[in-house]
Amino acid sequence: MATKTSDLLAAAAPRTVAVVRQITDDQLDLPTPCRDYRVRDLLNHLYDVVVNFQTLAGRSPVTWADKPDHLTDGWRERFEAETRRLVAAWSDPASEQGVSPGMGMPQQVVGAMALLDLTVHGWDLAVATGQVYEPAAEVLPALSELAGQLAPTARQMGVFAEAVPVDGALPELPRLLGMTGRDPAWSPVG
Repeated sequence: MATKTSDLLAAAAPRTVAVVRQITDDQLDLPTPCRDYRVRDLLNHLYDVVVNFQTLAGRSPVTWADKPDHLTDGWRERFEAETRRLVAAWSDPASEQGVSPGMGMPQQVVGAMALLDLTVHGWDLAVATGQVYEPAAEVLPALSELAGQLAPTARQMGVFAEAVPVDGALPELPRLLGMTGRDPAWSPVG
């Protein structure tokens, strides 16, 4: 079976997996557009997102306190496998029903949050490591709506930085990045 969430995750995942597969070990200490996160830190965070949101799809609570280093032997292949499991977990129609006991939000919003992290952090990692990133076009409208909805609370909680003004005539990705507090023109040297 499939759901709207799993369809969108399936469209977004291969693009982020491709970026992750191309990150070399000598790039792990590079800065990223996420304050206080090096490439290594962001990869570990994204790995946690991919794994924990599988559990959240089953409406079980997760703990974000554990911070294991996932970047051990075979981490690129494991990330790809866990991302496939994420898509599969959200393909169960029950995953989109009701309210998440762990997050206190509608399950559809929780699934969209996984999609947001997968897409935006895919861009973060690509730009930090000099790669091209083209998100799946079909995910951007839903993510822009979600970012607009979550932004006030996300800023209060320190999840999003202050919005970066972006020309409204620009494509959807730069506008989404600006809403999440990222400068679409960010570069590791500037």
